[in-house]
Amino acid sequence: MDNNTSVVSATPEITPFIASLSARSLTFLSIAAAVVFFFALTLWTKTKYNSRGNSVLLVGPPDGGKTAILSSFAYNQALPSHTSLQSNSAHVVLSPSKTLRVVDVPGHPRIRDQFREHLRGAKAVIFVVDASTVSRNAPAVAEHLHHIFHAVTSLPPSQPMPKILILAHKTDLVKTSVSSSSVSEVAIARVRSILERELEKRKASQTGGIGVESMGAESELELGGLECGGSAFKFSEWEGGDVDFIGTWVEVGESKDGEKHGDQDGLRGFKDWLEQVVT
Repeated sequence: MDNNTSVVSATPEITPFIASLSARSLTFLSIAAAVVFFFALTLWTKTKYNSRGNSVLLVGPPDGGKTAILSSFAYNQALPSHTSLQSNSAHVVLSPSKTLRVVDVPGHPRIRDQFREHLRGAKAVIFVVDASTVSRNAPAVAEHLHHIFHAVTSLPPSQPMPKILILAHKTDLVKTSVSSSSVSEVAIARVRSILERELEKRKASQTGGIGVESMGAESELELGGLECGGSAFKFSEWEGGDVDFIGTWVEVGESKDGEKHGDQDGLRGFKDWLEQVVT
């Protein structure tokens, strides 16, 4: 063999993968990629959507104590109650690893529907009731709660339902002959029974086609949210989910440093409930 003869090795031709596919295969791959992208986008949207649920809403009639509760959480001091004209919010640290946004929504009938603007990002809806005066304005309180129930049960199936808590607030003003340790239980029982009675009236009036007076924007006959497993309205049988009750109080205008009531904390049960909700 001639030493000067060079040997040229054959280099195989490299064909692009896409070019080697038929039109039918390309169509199939395009459809598959679109399906994968759609499911990935849906999962990402759902994850992002669920992650927004880091707030709780304080709703309820005026002068119920919502602002005092918010200021107690945010500033460690309960400010005197006053009629708010717009929603207020603050970030509250429950523990080193748990922080949530608390939104105080005005309770005036003409602006109380502002809560709907925050409902999609809410982990919980807290309905605050003045337990010391609920018997005097029971119909109005029940009407407000009915609107809340209607909005919550009207959420799309894809959205997780927020937890519902009814605060029997201002238990320190409830007049009772029982021991102080049982005042909260008395207040809760009072609020529960009064609201069940009034919501049953509203449910019955709707069933009979009789409207009840309302300052709300929606017709009373169009409101849902009072469906129960039994014939009469009972919170324990409400089809919208579980409804919890807690008795609370705050010292308005006093710094919560424990000087007046020792180690007592009128919001302790509420805080424990929130820590379970915020995971």
